[in-house]
Amino acid sequence: QLQLVESGGGLVQPGGSLTLSCAVSGATTLKNYIVGWFRQAPGKEREGVACVAMDIGSTDTEDAVRGRFAISRDNAKKTVTLQMNSLKPEHTAYYSCAARVAPRPVVIAAMCDTPQQFRSWGQGTQVTVSS
Repeated sequence: QLQLVESGGGLVQPGGSLTLSCAVSGATTLKNYIVGWFRQAPGKEREGVACVAMDIGSTDTEDAVRGRFAISRDNAKKTVTLQMNSLKPEHTAYYSCAARVAPRPVVIAAMCDTPQQFRSWGQGTQVTVSS
């Protein structure tokens, strides 16, 4: 059973940046997993933001944030980072990281499409973009 712990959320002004970090434990290696960031805004369903295949590092980033957000992973440290730049008020949401065993073969462009397929979740962190 994986454990995931997020850090780095908070309040930021529009145009600012935040870095979210997800520390994963409970596995000798994460190379068989997909780890991703998801968000849920008030009154909306949870949606994928960005996911990474931990073995090869390929990423899937939601169209709405591509170019602003970037996901990266460090297998040695067992961490996954979401760098968020040029933040807007509409990016305000509760952000969570999650992990699942990677299907074979992995469809890179669809890694983040279905949050329900992710079995291990962190407690999440609030990101608020406001002046």
